[in-house]
Amino acid sequence: MSHDLNQRPSHQRDFWGSPWRARLGLTALAVAFMLLMLWLWRPWLLLPGTQPLVMAGGDPYLRALMRTISASESNVMRPYHVLYGGDYVGTLERHPNRCESIGQGPNRGNCSTAAGRYQLLYSTWLELAARYHPERTDDALDATGLSFAPVYQDVVVHAWLQEGRWGNLSAQLRQGRIQPVLRRLSGTWTSLGYGIENNSMSRELPRVYRQMLEDELANADAPAESTKTKGRATNAARP
Repeated sequence: MSHDLNQRPSHQRDFWGSPWRARLGLTALAVAFMLLMLWLWRPWLLLPGTQPLVMAGGDPYLRALMRTISASESNVMRPYHVLYGGDYVGTLERHPNRCESIGQGPNRGNCSTAAGRYQLLYSTWLELAARYHPERTDDALDATGLSFAPVYQDVVVHAWLQEGRWGNLSAQLRQGRIQPVLRRLSGTWTSLGYGIENNSMSRELPRVYRQMLEDELANADAPAESTKTKGRATNAARP
């Protein structure tokens, strides 16, 4: 008796031969793929404010702290463009300096110029940009025209967190003292758990920080390991 080697089992023919079953199978595959993508991207979807910094380099402990600050201060998909209250600006050529109304809390009835990933007031930005912006000049008044682009927001705040006014934040973080650090910064960023404008993220920040630190340390180690590997390969290739 001869056999057709290309003949598929009857149950396979029956399944894929049915249009509605074929559609059901393809839909199930698509749903499984989407769930996989959601799982892989869950940190950025659930905590968009913790997305990686645009700035390259820097202290991984301070980088993790900056991502933790923005988890509470600007937990939105476009944190670098957000204004106080949740509106967005389309351009970051300079600090937007828009005074948005404060609708609740102890400052209700006033307005705030806070903007960007770190919700910097216009006056604070001018002061910091005059000291730390890579394109600053000797004239402090020129700070009004300095770019508020994402990388400059990162660079300026990273430098600010290294100031002695805070104590040595990096050393405290290396000792695992995240809560004292958050308390120290709560006078400036009032949603960090010890300020006057706590929110739903405030109590989660120590846990968020530990996750961000793990990510930053892994990223900091990767280039170093790559450099070591290249060095070993170069030495091995030498006669």
